[in-house]
Amino acid sequence: MSTSAVTSLYRRSLKLSLDWAVHRQIWRGQAVYIRSLFEANKDVRDPRQQQILLRETEKLLESWKHPDPYRAPTAPGGNKWERNLPARILPCTFMPSI
Repeated sequence: MSTSAVTSLYRRSLKLSLDWAVHRQIWRGQAVYIRSLFEANKDVRDPRQQQILLRETEKLLESWKHPDPYRAPTAPGGNKWERNLPARILPCTFMPSI
């Protein structure tokens, strides 16, 4: 199993847990727990066992997915995204009379 797949899975699990606990002081305990779960399986060398662990973790993340994930207010899809856009500059169609 590649380290990039494990790293990606770890990061996704941290971001997913942040959807459920927005406050960092609450989330930190969950992050430490997630880290301990990944650390417990870091010495698995059998490729078949690694694939099984990877699939089980993917299923677990899918079941833990939040129905309304947290988005930062200024991120795309957030409640402040494009709130104060500058006015568009339109071509001048005013023709002065001579």
